[in-house]
Amino acid sequence: MPRLYTEVFEEVIAQLIDERSSASNLITGLDDSARAIFIAQLFRKDPKPYLIVEPRSKQLNELYEDLTELIDEPVLLFPAEDSLAVEYSIASQERIAQRIDVLNHLATGRPGIILTNVAGIQMRLSPVDTWKKGSLKLQLGGEYAFNQLEAYLSCYGYQREPLVELPGQYSIRGSIVDIYPFDQANPIRLDFFDEELDSIRTFDPLEQTSIDNIDQVTITPAIDIVFPIEAQQALIPELRQRMDHIVKHTSNEEQRALISARYQETLDQLEQGESLKFASAYLSLWDRTGTSLLDYLSSDAQLIVMELGRIQQVEFQLLEENQFWIEQEVSRGQLLPNIEMKHEAYHRLREAPLNTLHFASLQRGMSGITFRSIHNYQYRGMNSFFHQMSLIESELTHWLRQGFIVQIAVSSKHEAQRTYDLLHEYDLPAIIQADDPQSEKINILPLSLSKGFELPLDKWVVITEQELFNQQRRPKVRSGKQSNAERLKDYNELNIGDYVVHPIHGIGRYTGIETIEINGNHTDAVAIEYRDQARILLPVENISQLQKYVASESTTPKLNKLGGTEWKKTKARVQSQVEDIADELIQLYAQREQERGFAFAQDTPEQYKFEDDFPYPETEDQLRSIQEIKQDMESDRPMDRLLVGDVGYGKTEVALRAIFKAVMDGKQVAFLVPTTVLAQQHYHTIIERFADWPFEVGLLSRFVSKAKQQETIDGLKTGAISIVVGTHRILSKDVVFNDLGLLIIDEEQRFGVKHKERLKQLRSQVDVLTLTATPIPRTLHMSMIGVRDLSLIETPPNNRYPVQTYVMERNNGVIKSAIEREMARGGQVFYLYNRVASIDRKAQEIQDLVPEARVAISHGQMSEAQLENVLLDFIEGVYDVLVTTTIIETGIDIPNANTLFVDDADRMGLSTLYQLRGRVGRTHRLAYAYLFYEPFKQLSEISEKRLNAIREFTELGSGFKLAMRDLSIRGAGNLLGQQQSGFIDSVGYELYTQMLQQAIKRKRGGSSQLVDRPTSTLDWQFEMDAYIPSDYISDERQKVGIYKLVQRIDSQEAYVQLQDELIDRYGEFPDPVSNLVDFALIKYYALEIGITQIRRKRQELIIMFNEWGTQHLQGERIFKALSAIDNKAYMGVKNNQLELTLNIYNQAVDQVLNALIRFTRAAYETFDQKEEE
Repeated sequence: MPRLYTEVFEEVIAQLIDERSSASNLITGLDDSARAIFIAQLFRKDPKPYLIVEPRSKQLNELYEDLTELIDEPVLLFPAEDSLAVEYSIASQERIAQRIDVLNHLATGRPGIILTNVAGIQMRLSPVDTWKKGSLKLQLGGEYAFNQLEAYLSCYGYQREPLVELPGQYSIRGSIVDIYPFDQANPIRLDFFDEELDSIRTFDPLEQTSIDNIDQVTITPAIDIVFPIEAQQALIPELRQRMDHIVKHTSNEEQRALISARYQETLDQLEQGESLKFASAYLSLWDRTGTSLLDYLSSDAQLIVMELGRIQQVEFQLLEENQFWIEQEVSRGQLLPNIEMKHEAYHRLREAPLNTLHFASLQRGMSGITFRSIHNYQYRGMNSFFHQMSLIESELTHWLRQGFIVQIAVSSKHEAQRTYDLLHEYDLPAIIQADDPQSEKINILPLSLSKGFELPLDKWVVITEQELFNQQRRPKVRSGKQSNAERLKDYNELNIGDYVVHPIHGIGRYTGIETIEINGNHTDAVAIEYRDQARILLPVENISQLQKYVASESTTPKLNKLGGTEWKKTKARVQSQVEDIADELIQLYAQREQERGFAFAQDTPEQYKFEDDFPYPETEDQLRSIQEIKQDMESDRPMDRLLVGDVGYGKTEVALRAIFKAVMDGKQVAFLVPTTVLAQQHYHTIIERFADWPFEVGLLSRFVSKAKQQETIDGLKTGAISIVVGTHRILSKDVVFNDLGLLIIDEEQRFGVKHKERLKQLRSQVDVLTLTATPIPRTLHMSMIGVRDLSLIETPPNNRYPVQTYVMERNNGVIKSAIEREMARGGQVFYLYNRVASIDRKAQEIQDLVPEARVAISHGQMSEAQLENVLLDFIEGVYDVLVTTTIIETGIDIPNANTLFVDDADRMGLSTLYQLRGRVGRTHRLAYAYLFYEPFKQLSEISEKRLNAIREFTELGSGFKLAMRDLSIRGAGNLLGQQQSGFIDSVGYELYTQMLQQAIKRKRGGSSQLVDRPTSTLDWQFEMDAYIPSDYISDERQKVGIYKLVQRIDSQEAYVQLQDELIDRYGEFPDPVSNLVDFALIKYYALEIGITQIRRKRQELIIMFNEWGTQHLQGERIFKALSAIDNKAYMGVKNNQLELTLNIYNQAVDQVLNALIRFTRAAYETFDQKEEE
């Protein structure tokens, strides 16, 4: 195992370990990765809980990455907000989860390293004992009072929901309790028998079905600050007194009314036993001494403080920033005055009764501290070489001559080999290090560090690939809980108030499920409202006829009139248009099948090398897409493939591999993009990726001089240029290719009609790969089978942090500090402001807030040239802040922009917000999104839900997949052409695609059942209750979901599976549910074997067959089916139709249903045998 040359630290580390008391020691000189290496070595020699406090956010993140790389034990971040305004906003669950992890870890006393910032030490926490009592251990067979369990979950931060899908939620359904603790990979299902815990299972939050049985589980708090309700209620007298005093002394009448109403709301909450929102604001009234993160450390823990002087400075700045917010909130009655909101970090760290190790560049802010030992290292930060091999060669040679131990840290074994090969080309004595470093050699080891350094006196030098080759560091792959990305609700899920489409009655509004009584029997029906308050009640067994209305994002449909002709006319109009599209698609398909193109050769060793040079691990989706594209290219049928994936998901790399394959086979490649800015970006990417290969790359766009353009056009004609990137300029008549083999089109829907005609001509001659970030729905793709092939990239690359998302009132203090933080780490900021009329004023406000920021503006009323210039300047780092409307290019990749503000976020649609948030968080750097609404504004319920949905789905990948819900229709428009979108809006997306599929199938000669043609129905005349009672499943959405599953029963296996799922999720089911599921299986078999009616006549059951069923059940088959039941049976034939009478004397409903299941299944099986014969 290769290791770093840490011998230089051994002596000092031995001294520090010997001094095992609450002494302070100081190390000066070391910085960045050298500090991380020292701490990691100290931890290896003396493992216990460590807490590191680093006041600078960039250094904190780099230290975290370095330590994660250097040690195997837990390295955890305790993230805390510098700004109180942000802390008291609706913050990302991700950060709360991280803090909970840390508190749970410290409560166990296990070795590990915790890192935090100044705000982490300032943060007021619950007393340690209160936190430790917050873990609830549940044992199989134990007895637990239901009301106490629910009170615990509520007190410790769990939110009650109908369905548990995300960490921090719980639900109760009868005897079943589902809980999702933050520290569990999957949620937990508890099944009680009275108060005895009968079963503990983990379950899949997507499928909602159980995975494993376990014997015990510990439920930990789902909130980082526990403030027991009894403790809150004990404060009522004091709070009332303080609040009355404030109201009394407020002179402004309007303000007094506002404050009085706010305080009354708080007191009412407490008196009703509810937990306070932002209870931590009142924590100091209960926990008078005050608990901080330091109190959670065991007495033998190691405290490490970085730059105490800077901590003092940072704390002073934070105090000033937060004071303004506190005064503002007090004046609005949101906060009580004179409450200690935060601890003083500087004094607490100075006086902590712990073994403390200080790191400092200078001994600033440390007067009065007595250090037991001070150790100084002579240290130099590493300069960047920017791939200048002559400079690298002379420096490495110099160090080796001086007798230094030289180590080069690279991010992977692949990079180690590449560096080794490069150094050998220059005759440098390099080795890939296997164990201990060797002197007189350049030791290359796979270890990702943030910074290199030189210790001249200790003769040790470490260089990273970032300094050598200017290559960005690639941190260790994080194993986050990616399952959240998968945790998606079906976009067809029905909510009350949703518009729905019925094939016969048209567009209506779903108003819920109603239990109705018909002839003494109870059943459920779906209520749909039409124009003029007309209603229909659709029996739940026909729920599959209903589709959710999905159309363009802003379209609100008109309700149809029941019994009118309007719906029929609309469908006829759409049907005629669908027929035309079907003809066009079939013609396209036939043309494609006949055409023959160039079949590329299979992969060469050069192709493997090119692919190996990609410095990141590919995702499974990328690998699958690459494989699909190569198969197309190797076939002699011209490729026409669409590659769909969110921005930053690796589509470009997939395209580059196709480009390489084409140019290796002597063909030329054209890469067509819709904007000059994108052309510039793709051009630079290709130049960089193909740097080691002898292929000429050209660029054709407005930003290239006429002379240079002519040079490129000549090169394409002669074949000297292999790859050209450009805008529609590529499609001009004067651009002639020597031998074009592959055309790549980025966002084809953004090209005009004239350009599309030219593309259509090219399609028949060369392989075409189209890239898009707009989600294309699978259902639409199914109707296009054979017209265009589809590859999907839905998984994000590794090493990405989720975007930290905050929903809050607009706050200038937050804007100022977030812009300054982003600029301090060399990053850039998007400020989204969607009002062109006042955008200049907004930009000036930001300029006044942060005078040192360079602010630019972009909006849709600027000319194309102006817009492109601003964007290019922003990409190249000329500006720090871009104040922009929603015009931010969907395809443009600006990895350096990692902070986003959205003004009036509550006015925006869900998909717009997802797309916008996707502009940041494109690298391994932590990104922030602040969704602002107007101060004092009462959000509507819909806005609040929308903003919370975004905040909850911070997991990677969820943006793309969730946006499918309301973006899918854009994809439909893009694939079919915009003129179709009006037709889609008139009947809804689902029905439109269904009609298109049927038209294509019919025209190709397949049979197709028309939408309006009624399916075979079963006339069921048997009295019984068959529905889902509300005391079994109370949530309507879940009820609709289960009814849909009931309708899908098409086998004995599906029948048993659904019964198991019901018991698993909701407990033992009552008789009406049992009858409902039995009837679904009977109905399936009955329709398959030609039964048209089942009716009860006193003590007999009469079963009627149609002619087809009668013919199939002749002879021994009917006797074989009847042998499956014990009932006496009589047979007769009326009008060529079999009539079967069963004696059901004294039989209960469940016995009759059971007999029917056995009989119909046995008859169905005889049909299968007939087929085989």
